[in-house]
Amino acid sequence: MARPGRGVFAGVGVALAAVLVAVAVLSGAAGAAGRAFLYGTGLWVDGGSATVPAELFSTTPTPTPTPTPVEASPVLPPYSPGKQIDPDRLAERIAAVSRTDVGTLGALVLDGESGKVLYRKGQNRAMTPASTMKLLTSAAVLDALGPGHRFVTAVQSPKPGTIVLVGGGDPYLRGVADEDHPERASLADLAEQTAATLKEQGVTKVRLRHDARLFAGTGWNPTWPDRYGDEVAATSALWVNGARTNNVNPGPRDADPAQAAARKFAAALEKEGIEVAGEIQAGTAGKDSEPIAEVESEPLDVIVESVLRHSDNDAAEVLFRHVGAVDGSGSIKASAAAVKQRLSDLDVWVDGTSVVDGSGMSRDNAVPARLIAKVVALGLSEDHPDLRSLLTGLPVAASTGSLQGRFFAPGTELGRGAVRAKTGTLTKVHALGGYTRTESGRVVVFAFLVNGGEDYPARVYLDRVASAVTACGC
Repeated sequence: MARPGRGVFAGVGVALAAVLVAVAVLSGAAGAAGRAFLYGTGLWVDGGSATVPAELFSTTPTPTPTPTPVEASPVLPPYSPGKQIDPDRLAERIAAVSRTDVGTLGALVLDGESGKVLYRKGQNRAMTPASTMKLLTSAAVLDALGPGHRFVTAVQSPKPGTIVLVGGGDPYLRGVADEDHPERASLADLAEQTAATLKEQGVTKVRLRHDARLFAGTGWNPTWPDRYGDEVAATSALWVNGARTNNVNPGPRDADPAQAAARKFAAALEKEGIEVAGEIQAGTAGKDSEPIAEVESEPLDVIVESVLRHSDNDAAEVLFRHVGAVDGSGSIKASAAAVKQRLSDLDVWVDGTSVVDGSGMSRDNAVPARLIAKVVALGLSEDHPDLRSLLTGLPVAASTGSLQGRFFAPGTELGRGAVRAKTGTLTKVHALGGYTRTESGRVVVFAFLVNGGEDYPARVYLDRVASAVTACGC
């Protein structure tokens, strides 16, 4: 399948300018004005760097200048019901946050213990959610497979002298072992196991095929603009390093992720003394073939945490397809239907919601703030301990993940280290969905989505309004 052409960072001069300006604004007192300038030029993204940092895929990460992280409070604060919040006083605090140039708002704030509505405004309005869509995908896949599920990449031999590399949809399959993420599976480990088994059988020369049929249909969502080719790859059940050709993001992607993974696997086999003969092609192992080697991914809950913390578009799309593959084909259409069914079974689905992809890259997604808040509340519920990574994976304001470079504007002080929320960012689309513990000691869940308006005011508004909720001693 052809990959859409690069577009996001096609201009090297523009990228270099973005880096130089970002370093400058992050270094001192010009921070707030500098961030506003970068938003205006369209060069600023979450944390002042790529949404998914290079260190997720490279064992030699390049440090990026960032503000000093704020120490986070516990992921789940020690239980204390705290003082009941007065909805009227909370509404006053929220109303006091300027919405100039922010755009249309959809918002819902819930009491974390009782589920009582504390604040609402357009909470049922279907809006473009951007990456808060990953909360829906994460809840659905955890419900479908369970937090301890591991994805298996296997090698099977349908006949003597032929082996098939079978993709199991591991979103973080690596080329070589990663010391920073020791539980992540690698092709190098799989090749070592495969070579050992083949040599025991007296085989030192094979033909190699690859099988990525777990997910049916196109890998590229037709609602994504071609210019997103640097931000997300064509989804595949078999890829290595997220289909990133240079282990960088944004950056070029493998045109055929499964074929590229098979070639890397062939190279790893050659290093282990197994010759790969002929052309590498797609193929099938057959139902009766037995694995001769396999490697397992990290547990699903760990994968979900990484997807949410770093807003990983590629991994989110793989998880989205897994939801559709449990009872269906794993196609985009089947996955969208399966997500709806899972969320309906969890009793959180809101009519008017439209699911188009798993990452939120598509502007055709339509999600009310009410659904975002209800999904976050699932992670707090004692009835759903299997969904706890919906909370533990959330970025921390001014400290981790896609919130590391945020909550530094005036009026956000009390949110730092306290607010935990999934970000959502597209041009003129911004969102935060998560939870916080208020000054009165109450844990509350919130979802704020804004569509339209100006980008910088919208982002600052979300940071300030989440901080205003945190500051409520109401």
